[in-house]
Amino acid sequence: MKHGEPAPAQDLSIEKRILFSNSSCMVINKAPGESTEPLSKPGMIDLPRLLAEHRTDLRPLPVHRLDVPATGCVLFALNGEALRFLGNAFREGKTQKNYWAITGFSPSGKTLPAEGMLKHWIGAGRAGENKVTVSDTEGPALRESRLRYRIFGRGEHYLFWEIELLSGRHHQIRAQLAHEGFPIKGDLKYGARRSEKTGGIRLHARTLSFPDPESSGAITVSCFPPLEDNLWLAFREAILI
Repeated sequence: MKHGEPAPAQDLSIEKRILFSNSSCMVINKAPGESTEPLSKPGMIDLPRLLAEHRTDLRPLPVHRLDVPATGCVLFALNGEALRFLGNAFREGKTQKNYWAITGFSPSGKTLPAEGMLKHWIGAGRAGENKVTVSDTEGPALRESRLRYRIFGRGEHYLFWEIELLSGRHHQIRAQLAHEGFPIKGDLKYGARRSEKTGGIRLHARTLSFPDPESSGAITVSCFPPLEDNLWLAFREAILI
């Protein structure tokens, strides 16, 4: 069953960003700067708290993470049983996550095929940096990281990517694209030249599919970026060509 994908809007009120909800779980279109985990750091917006304030009968529990500067589909369980069920679904590969990303061209002039798979090995960065390392080869304490991509459009300065995440590593898409020479627009941590006015990055969790805790079926939710501008609109126009 497919849900979500409301008409594009700039209204960031929480009720406008609920994409799916039943008695076991809900999916939110996360805005840049929001933390998917409670007790976020100073300056961050605690999304579970926002949800609980909107619906005082709820105790939203994050099932997975989405980086603070990114946007898009985030799944919350609404009770412990659903959290265990959905957590197992993520660990067992029973979910599917697809993203949109915007990058510049590689400064070195490097190009990639229009579609393919990226495979690297990711490790923890230095303590306190909240940044991962990427290697082209296996090594101690490194975890294999894979994604499929399609470059479906380009502007004068940017490339438009669709990405299917095949393994869920911390900062995986950001780090792998940057390692190939294509940092995500606005992502200063991984080599972008300039920040975004919103404080976010051009990485959007476009679609999330997961098994329904209340039935034998599956739920698929899609959404547009919560703050659309001319660049995101150009992205959407390119994907329809």
